[in-house]
Amino acid sequence: MNEILILYYSRHGATEALAREVCRGVDAVKGASSRLRTVPPVSTVCEATADTIPADGPPYANNDDLRECAGLIMGSPARFGNMAAPLKYFLDSTGSDWLSGALSGKPAGVFTSTSSLHGGQETTLLTMAMPLLHHGMLIAGVPYTVAELSSTRSGGTPYGASHVTWNQRPTNLTEEEKVIARALGARIAAIALKLS
Repeated sequence: MNEILILYYSRHGATEALAREVCRGVDAVKGASSRLRTVPPVSTVCEATADTIPADGPPYANNDDLRECAGLIMGSPARFGNMAAPLKYFLDSTGSDWLSGALSGKPAGVFTSTSSLHGGQETTLLTMAMPLLHHGMLIAGVPYTVAELSSTRSGGTPYGASHVTWNQRPTNLTEEEKVIARALGARIAAIALKLS
């Protein structure tokens, strides 16, 4: 079974809701399965640390998750047009994986959530792609053959799946956003199978 790592950070639940839809897309591909992981929050106080196991939700990611995956789909809320610090902090710990080439040649995709339509979705997706390119990963987006990409009035970009909360309940994904997230998951899973 080819496992696709769905790695995300979510503060209020919007990015997690999108991550779960991406998992559905991966799990719909025969021969592939999703491995859902998150990262702990970071603190501006250097002495503060999080428990090693979260109180609820998926486990925290570790470098073994990266080495063992057949592909990676990574998500973060937008923070001033960039990925959130907790995800960047985790990626900064992957130098040994970069040196060994552990992720080189594996497919990858990205997803994000924002509270407003012009909240930096595309730049956030691009900032998440940068370290994956340095790792030698093969970045894939969402092609316009996914019809919902052309009809969405909310989230969804060719760079990756996205969700706009409109400053309302963060887990209310539109049907188009769900389809696009599932399409991204299925696409990365199918590419991983072809490469294996």
